[in-house]
Amino acid sequence: MSESNAGAGSGEQPLVSVIIASYNHGPYIEASITSVLAQTYGNIELLVVDDGSSDDSVERIQRLQRLHGFDFRVQKNQGLSRTLNETVARARGELITPFGSDDVMLPQRLALQVAYLQGKPEVGICAGNIEEIDAAGNSRGAPRQLQLRRLDFDDVFLNRQPGAPAPTLLFRREALAKVGGFDPLIRLEDLYIQLKITRAGYYVDILGEVLAQYRVHGSNTYKNYRFMVDNVLRTYAQFSDHPAYDEVCARFRNSMLLKCARQDKQLARELLAELPLRSWDRKTLRALWRLALPARRT
Repeated sequence: MSESNAGAGSGEQPLVSVIIASYNHGPYIEASITSVLAQTYGNIELLVVDDGSSDDSVERIQRLQRLHGFDFRVQKNQGLSRTLNETVARARGELITPFGSDDVMLPQRLALQVAYLQGKPEVGICAGNIEEIDAAGNSRGAPRQLQLRRLDFDDVFLNRQPGAPAPTLLFRREALAKVGGFDPLIRLEDLYIQLKITRAGYYVDILGEVLAQYRVHGSNTYKNYRFMVDNVLRTYAQFSDHPAYDEVCARFRNSMLLKCARQDKQLARELLAELPLRSWDRKTLRALWRLALPARRT
């Protein structure tokens, strides 16, 4: 795939716009971009934006851009959600996939997803399974064995089924447009946009096939506990009219309380203070025990 043929006539194949927002992922960015270029699906445009990296990401991307001719722009740091909105606005595809600059697409990924979406206008997001890899690209174990499943708003909000992995999300442009795109004030964009799109009446369909490799390394977002707490609760607040809102927030606080009780005791105490006694459960009690132990060094 190259920019010269990305929008060329491809029969019935819809154009897929792949957006990579790069930020300080120099060791991984080339593998991410190369995996998009290696897709078996033929009608792709690749748009890469460096969002103010301070490492050597720009030089690495420029080398690939000279070889393959994809769209590449460099900007001062604006954050992922704002960058995605601006890039979606100039993308030409009717299908949009934001992709992590530290993750890897498997070659058949887009072909499988595009084929699945044919004749299913009710599906606003198509996703799939992932394999975890380490910083060096080595597998961290066999992927979970999951079947095709369809999620509506309550499935996502109440976490009733295994969710859609962020490295596999493929959006219908019309679904993104209907909900106004991503919210720049919410930096955990994947949960927010899934809830907005399912609330608008679309489904998230998740294929059982492994479509991408999710790279686990020292700076993964989910390891920043305060970031996760702030942005997930800010996301849930957008749906505070749901009858299970308080229960959903309490369940999340209990889960994060248990995770951070040894490593971030200040955050753990804040979460505990926000939990009414009626919402305490086994996780709360286990977290209290961890709070009494010495802090774990990271």
